Amino acid sequence: MIKAEWFFWLVGGIFVVMAAQMAADRTNPKRLGTAAFWGLLGVGFVYSTWVVDKSAPPEPLGAAVLAMICLAGFGFTGRGTARTATLRERGAGARRFGFRLFVPALTIPFVALVCAVGVKRLSIGGEPILQKGSETVLGLGIGSVVALAVGMVMLRERRLSTPVHAGRSILESMGWAMLLPQLLATLGAIFSAAGVGEQVRRITTSVLPEGSVFLAVVAYCVGMFLFTVVMGNGFAAFPVMTAAVGWPVLVEQAHGNPAAVLAVGMLAGFCGTLVTPMAANYNVVPAALLELKDQYGPIKAQLPTAFILLGCNIAIMYAFAV
Repeated sequence: MIKAEWFFWLVGGIFVVMAAQMAADRTNPKRLGTAAFWGLLGVGFVYSTWVVDKSAPPEPLGAAVLAMICLAGFGFTGRGTARTATLRERGAGARRFGFRLFVPALTIPFVALVCAVGVKRLSIGGEPILQKGSETVLGLGIGSVVALAVGMVMLRERRLSTPVHAGRSILESMGWAMLLPQLLATLGAIFSAAGVGEQVRRITTSVLPEGSVFLAVVAYCVGMFLFTVVMGNGFAAFPVMTAAVGWPVLVEQAHGNPAAVLAVGMLAGFCGTLVTPMAANYNVVPAALLELKDQYGPIKAQLPTAFILLGCNIAIMYAFAV
């Protein structure tokens, strides 16, 4: 049986290898801090397996996280010059291969779908091939490996170090912001466990006029929008605002359609994703990868769309969901 831990160990190993490359890259003036940051992350992927099964103490993992925060927060990470193709070589390759360049990228979701739908049903000796409950994660990992092989064969690349160097370049370009979605999703779970949603519900229900469905819809959608702006992740804001307004007020009191209310509420949260730098993977990282002069350029361009869509979501929920 293929276990999810193997995929996490593979990811951790790749981070460690890239960290070793970063430590040896003298074009990066902050090479040691950068290598330490990603090396700690890689080791954490492996060590966390024993923390989960309680065979190792969690304190070292927490100390590693704090060390990573200090390294990133105090500016000890930087970017070197990776040995990748030049801009001219990339242009020539794009003209040569055309739309075939999308084949490796499309291989990942295809293999993940096959694993999640088909392979999950297969078993050997009474045991499933893929660890139960982790089929999608394993499909993503297997798809990534297959896509790497497809890309290397298609581009006739024989050196495995080439895609590793290219991946390191992207990793350094994104920096610590790459981890922000995971951290913010964790923050949402902490808020939910701490009862933040219940406290917000008490405040909201005490302010909202009794029986005012429209104001409750506005409170839910705008609340999803604002919490997403603060937390950078609609999935992190969802449990808080749904526990506060979505379920107790709009579903239980106003007898709204649960699926419609919650779906539109999530879309309202996604409007907040468009206008916050906290959603680094959508707004900050693209600006860094494209080397835009204004790092907030994507946010400024998306502001009108975000507010128009928020208004549309409020109208749709009020008209069709409650």
